[in-house]
Amino acid sequence: MIDTRKVTDRRPLRFESLDEAIRESEALAEAERRGTLRASGNWTLGQAIGHVAFWARAPFEGYAGMPQPPWGVRLVARMFKSPLINKKLPAGGRIPSAPEGTYGVERFDTDEALTQLRAAFDRVAHEVPTVPNMVLGKLTHEEWIKLNLRHAELHLSFLHPQ
Repeated sequence: MIDTRKVTDRRPLRFESLDEAIRESEALAEAERRGTLRASGNWTLGQAIGHVAFWARAPFEGYAGMPQPPWGVRLVARMFKSPLINKKLPAGGRIPSAPEGTYGVERFDTDEALTQLRAAFDRVAHEVPTVPNMVLGKLTHEEWIKLNLRHAELHLSFLHPQ
């Protein structure tokens, strides 16, 4: 396993809209079909896109089976809410109670993951999630969108179309 905190060749990505993140995911899928996609992290493209879609759905469907993060983690994260939502998410973060360090890590076929992402991002675009974020708490609609953009930037930055 690669320690993703130490990966130095991540792509600098900045998405201003959910549609832009979807277009980048589709471009990466095209590179994968051509056989010109390189990963500098641990996940396949389908796994990365499926993971982003999973977390975009979670505040609508709930966080079933996931333990509440410790209060200290929530307190510190909430102090850094603005930079996390407006700048970038750090690589290599792990949820201690999650067997693989996070949830939503199933390996999906890329086309299936894209279908999930389109549906999840369409919902985020048109509805305000009803379940507070497990770490950051209650977010505005704009904050939910930005958090999903930062999350997509993080995971897609490890994938390189050649």
